[in-house]
Amino acid sequence: MSARQILGADGLRRALVRIAHEIVERNGGTDDLVMVGVHSRGVPLAQRLAALIHEHEGVEVPVGSLDITYYRDDLTKIAHAPIVKRTEAMPELTDKTVVLVDDVLFTGRTVRAALDAITDHGRPTAVRLAVIVDRGHRELPIRPDHVGKNLPTSLDENVQVRLSETDGVDEVLIARSPAR
Repeated sequence: MSARQILGADGLRRALVRIAHEIVERNGGTDDLVMVGVHSRGVPLAQRLAALIHEHEGVEVPVGSLDITYYRDDLTKIAHAPIVKRTEAMPELTDKTVVLVDDVLFTGRTVRAALDAITDHGRPTAVRLAVIVDRGHRELPIRPDHVGKNLPTSLDENVQVRLSETDGVDEVLIARSPAR
C-alpha cells in the first residue's frame, strides 16, 4: 500500500493555527472554552490547539482527553477485548463551550460516541467539532465546525494523520486500502 502525503508538517501547523483562530473568533474570545481530545490523536491535537490559543491570546484553555471505547456502537465488531484508554481528569464541562477535537471525520460514529461520553462528564452550553481532515462518507448527520482540510475520498482509501507525539512525524497521508 503506497501512501501519498496530503499535508506535511508546515501544512498541518498552518491548519492548526487557522483552526485555533477560528475557535476563538467563533467563541467571541476564550471565556468558558474547553478543549477535549478524542483518544488517541485528538488528544495531542487538542493540546496543540490550546497551546496556540495561549500563544495568541495569553489564556490557558483547559484540555481534557476522552476515551470513547465503551460508547461505540460497533464495540463488538472492533475487537473481542477492546483496549480501553484512560480518560484523563476532565475539566469542568457544565456551562462551558466544549471543542471536541479529533483527527479524521469519516462516518460520524466516533463523534456520536464522543458526544455520549461528554454528557457523562457534564452539560456543556455548546459542543463544537474540530478535525484535521473531513473525508466525507457520513452515516450520521454530523458536521464539523472547524476543518483543517476537506479531502474527498473513496471508500477504498485510508486517511492517516500522523503526529510527532504519537508517530514521530507530522503529516497527513492517503492510501488505497488493501482489497476487501
